[in-house]
Amino acid sequence: MLRKEGYEVKTASTRSNKALRLTEMLGLIARYKNSTDIVLIDTYGALNFYYAYLVGKACQLSNLEYIPILHGGNLPERLERSKSFSESLFGNSKVNVAPSMFLKDAFEKHGFQNTRVIPNAIKTSNYPFKRRDNFQPKLLWVRRFQERYNPIMAIEVLKIISEKYPQASLCMVGPEKDGTMKTCKKLAEKYDLDVRFTGKLKKKYWSSLSQHYDFFINTTTVDNTPISVIEAMSLGLVVVSTNVGGMPQLIDHSMDGVLVQDRSAQQMAVAIQDIVENPEVGVLLCKNAKGKVDEFDWSCVRDDWNQALA
Repeated sequence: MLRKEGYEVKTASTRSNKALRLTEMLGLIARYKNSTDIVLIDTYGALNFYYAYLVGKACQLSNLEYIPILHGGNLPERLERSKSFSESLFGNSKVNVAPSMFLKDAFEKHGFQNTRVIPNAIKTSNYPFKRRDNFQPKLLWVRRFQERYNPIMAIEVLKIISEKYPQASLCMVGPEKDGTMKTCKKLAEKYDLDVRFTGKLKKKYWSSLSQHYDFFINTTTVDNTPISVIEAMSLGLVVVSTNVGGMPQLIDHSMDGVLVQDRSAQQMAVAIQDIVENPEVGVLLCKNAKGKVDEFDWSCVRDDWNQALA
C-alpha cells in the first residue's frame, strides 16, 4: 500500500529460519543505510521481540529513524519483562504505531508518550460483504494453531452446539505451530464432529471460503486487534470473540459483535445459538460491523501513515 502511495519500499524477511531471518534484516539495513530515510519494524511480544530490538539498535548505530509497528496482545507483558530493552527500542523511536487504544494506553502507562494509533488497514474491496438473513451453526476459525490462540476451545464450542444442532460444522484455517492442531484433530474424531482443517491459506482463499460460513469465532487468550477479525467483519460474518486484550476496543459488545468470557466455550456456544434462533440480531450485528470496518480501509488510513512518515 505504501508503494502505491509513491514510497520506495524494501522488505525483509520471508525466511522461516530465525538466524537467517535476522541476518537478512540486519543485512538490509547495512546495505541500504545511506539511501534509507526511515525503517518500519514489525514488533511482537514473544521471542520475535528481540528481532525488533536488534534492528532498532542497528538503526540507532546507523543514525536512521525507525518506527516500531506494534503487534500482539502480549506486548504489555514484554514491557514489564524487558524494561531496559523496551526503553532502548521504544524510547528512541521516531514514533511507536499502535493499531488500537489498548496498546497505546499500555505504552503510555510505561512512559512511552511517543505512541500514536493508526488502525490496522485492509482493502475492503478484497473482503466483499455478504448479507446473511438466516444464520446456520457454521463456524469459521482463522489463526495459527498455537496454545495462546486456544484452538481447542473452538472444538469445545462445536461439541456443545452439535448437541442441539447435529448439522453444525467448523472450518479451522491456519498453520500448525506447537502441536495443538494434532490435539484438535484427535478431539474432533473422538466426538465425531464435522471439522475441516485446511492448513494455511492465502487471504483470498479463506475470504472466498468464508462465503460458506456464518460465524467467525475468535477463541484467543491474548490479543490486540487482529486483522483476521477486521476482515471477518468486512465479509459479513458474525464475530464472536473472547473478551481479551484489545478486543473490547474493536468490538462493541452486542452492537457489532459478541464478546464472551475468556476460555468459556459454554458462553460462546450460547451466544451462537441465540443468533441462530434470533437471526434479526445477527443481521444488525453484521450491518454495524461493516459500517465500523469501512473506516479501516486504506483510503481512510493512508493520511495517518503519510503524516507519521513525514
